[in-house]
Amino acid sequence: MTFSRDPRIIPPDDHPIRHHMLDRDAMHVLRVLRDNGYSGYLVGGGVRDLYLGKAPKDFDISTDARPGQIRKLFRNSRTIGRRFRLVQILFRGKEIEISTLRSLSEYDIDGPEAVLAPNNTYGSLDEDAQRRDLTINSLFYEIENNTIIDYVGGIDDLDHSMVRIVGDPERRITRDPVRMLRAIRHAARLNFTIAPESWQAICSHHEKLTLCPPSRIRDEFFRDLHGGALCQWLDLALESELFFGVLGLYKKTLFKKEAAEEQPYREQLMALAKVVDRSALLAKESGQRGLANDFLLAFLLIPWANARFDLVRQNLKGAAAFRFSKILRESLDQELGTQLNLRRSIRQEMVILLSNLPQFLRYRKNDSWPKWLKKKSYFKACSLFCELYLESVTGKQADLHLSSLQKKPHRESENHPRSKGRSSSRRKRYRPAFSSEKKGVFGLKK
Repeated sequence: MTFSRDPRIIPPDDHPIRHHMLDRDAMHVLRVLRDNGYSGYLVGGGVRDLYLGKAPKDFDISTDARPGQIRKLFRNSRTIGRRFRLVQILFRGKEIEISTLRSLSEYDIDGPEAVLAPNNTYGSLDEDAQRRDLTINSLFYEIENNTIIDYVGGIDDLDHSMVRIVGDPERRITRDPVRMLRAIRHAARLNFTIAPESWQAICSHHEKLTLCPPSRIRDEFFRDLHGGALCQWLDLALESELFFGVLGLYKKTLFKKEAAEEQPYREQLMALAKVVDRSALLAKESGQRGLANDFLLAFLLIPWANARFDLVRQNLKGAAAFRFSKILRESLDQELGTQLNLRRSIRQEMVILLSNLPQFLRYRKNDSWPKWLKKKSYFKACSLFCELYLESVTGKQADLHLSSLQKKPHRESENHPRSKGRSSSRRKRYRPAFSSEKKGVFGLKK
């Protein structure tokens, strides 16, 4: 699909967005940019959600000002980013992210496929729109005239509940396969249909997802675990086979079986996903953090563990139970730990939850909890794990107390030790991050 460089300008009478709907701090940033001679636009999911009548999670801004110029305007800011520098404006309780308009060169729709520039370069509004992943996330809203600027047909796609990859979907997916995950995420969350040409490209190139760095796949998947639409995501991921690029251990263990045997495992996954979605929506409504990533990931691996180890029927004690947990740990390390680049602590928590599920099911059935077990640090987590598993089997909702399981949040991508000393930690916090490692375009494996 070819897009014109002449934008469609949607006037105030033809769209529902008004100034009072924008976050107050985002409006402040846009006005400061305007008053200092720079162009500033609300962009991406913020425009999409406001157009659809939803409350945006983030208010991201694009501008023609360079990062250094933005930093001079906002003292409460910091520069982040490895491949392309972004500026975060820090407000109480939130951050507003500003990006400089990027050029089309790195994402050149009509250029050669073999060679791409290793870094983004600054560009114009139309180039920035066409380098984005999806048409519905490529819209700009400007406050001066209260208009929406559309270079890629995003408004039509919003009106028709359609998710479409910008440009030639096969070429764009080849450049960055993670776009496939983003397409099915937005289709799942918004209950939209994926455009036929984009869907065909996703189904044809699903195996390319494994070319991406494991950390990128992991982080994208964790966002889907907390999105409240995992059932819809799972349906699209299984149909397109992207699911196996995320959890490849299922392909080896379950889905090589005959079709008649395959369906129950799909049904089990859907039942588990329904419980995960309920927990995500409850967390959102209550304003609490949701269940931990290791908890949710282990939860979705129960059908795999049942097929591989007959997990729920295990009745082991003492040394035998310890040996089983080691076998389970080795399997997770080999089949998933590397694929998703999971930290050792996350893998260990998953093993604890899965390996203890059989005995928690037994004790719950008999309604007899030994005192030694109730004193274990993992008792609350394993007990809830057991209750939610039974919910997926019986359909009877378990009592879900998120506050009892809250952990101190940690950054999954952080592999560096913390700096010692007050001054060094402050300096590190505000220093822009750059990567000197050359791992191919977008971090894709060569």
